[in-house]
Amino acid sequence: MARRALKLASLTAAASGIYLYGNKFLDPSDFGVVRVGRTIATTALITYDYLTSLRSVPYGSEEYDFLKSQVHLRSAERLRKLCCVNRGTFIKVGQHLGALDYLLPEEYTRTLKVLHNQAPQSTRQEIEQVIREDLGKEVLLLVVKQIFPDFEFMWLVEEAKKNLPLELDFLHEGRNAEKVARMFKNFDFLKVPRIYWELSSSRVLLMEFMEGGQVNDRAYMERNGIDVNEISRNLGKLYSEMIFVNGFVHCDPHPGNVLVKKCPASGKAHIILLDHGLYQVLSESFRMDYCRLWQALIKADMKRVQKYSRRLGAGDMYPLFACVVTARSWEAVNRGIDKSPVSTSEDMEIRSNTAAYLPQITQLLNNVPRQMLLLLKTNDLLRGIELALNTRASASSFLNMSRCCIRAVSTYQRSKSHSLYRKAQISLTEALSLWQISLYELFLWLKGSQLGNWVIALLRRRHHSMY
Repeated sequence: MARRALKLASLTAAASGIYLYGNKFLDPSDFGVVRVGRTIATTALITYDYLTSLRSVPYGSEEYDFLKSQVHLRSAERLRKLCCVNRGTFIKVGQHLGALDYLLPEEYTRTLKVLHNQAPQSTRQEIEQVIREDLGKEVLLLVVKQIFPDFEFMWLVEEAKKNLPLELDFLHEGRNAEKVARMFKNFDFLKVPRIYWELSSSRVLLMEFMEGGQVNDRAYMERNGIDVNEISRNLGKLYSEMIFVNGFVHCDPHPGNVLVKKCPASGKAHIILLDHGLYQVLSESFRMDYCRLWQALIKADMKRVQKYSRRLGAGDMYPLFACVVTARSWEAVNRGIDKSPVSTSEDMEIRSNTAAYLPQITQLLNNVPRQMLLLLKTNDLLRGIELALNTRASASSFLNMSRCCIRAVSTYQRSKSHSLYRKAQISLTEALSLWQISLYELFLWLKGSQLGNWVIALLRRRHHSMY
């Protein structure tokens, strides 16, 4: 029992450590004695609580489950307080853990979710000081009253200057915002705040104010007549385009950075993408290998899964890598991840195996390239959203991914070919593959619609009448 309890405590503490190590955020100059002391004390207290509270209670009994839930809750609250008092990178870790609904106990994710929109904010005086230094006293009087609510999404940059340098420069963030807005200008569902450059500097970013409900708030969507499946489908489409086609990926899609709102005029649901400080630019070779890996995973082509997992740094741990990338069991990966949704038993298997395979996961994260680490983090956050919306492992998400992978690989192949005949052949193969996906999508739609049921019933009656 003690070992089981210690594993539960170690899982949470180690998850934070892996995240910090994997994302290369660890900077010795950013961790003072006080912050390290708080972290050690909190970890020791959590471990002691698990060991002492569950030691004399029979494992599997109702009393054990009740006490375990209480320890989870106390430990999660201690972690939340640690994140808030240490601020900076610790908040980043807490936000990530709060989105791992499919992996961590519910007591942890529920407690840590508050960091998505209730993180420690800079005081009005701190913000005034920055604006006064960069824009001048006259602008301060006109701007502060208007922009103060927006700053809840900017505190991370000021708190993590030494270990997140790209997020420090607000001009860099503004350019990222405009780049992604241009890149996806044809996606009418996507809204990116406009940047007011005349009132911005490297330390101050003035953006258009946009509001809405968090993307994981199903109740908000139902109250406002927003189609949950449409939001999930569009979010998946957006990130598939980012990752597979463009190689320019917003790497912090926690629910506080992705909002949804229904437009009163058009009635369409919009996705509002915030916080553009951290993007990952994928190299062409990495992007192609990642595309082909996902194509192999969707087709359950295990030889190609092994091949491209190894090319992405997994080595002999390619089965574990496939499970980490998909957040599915090895059995589901072999069967085909698009063949069935995640069952309760599979979900429990994943949660328990995460603790058991923690050393191997650590080694795996140490072996794969940095690009993969940020993608894994992004995948975790997106899966947390899908779980909250109850749209995880939907057929539409795999269809969108398949389309993007086919387009990306075909574009790459054409760019490397000097033969017009070969280019035409690639384009024809691409068109046929995309047509097959559209046909399958139509079949799924008919299968789930009233019209489809009516057509199937009519065909059955005609079949029986002929015999």
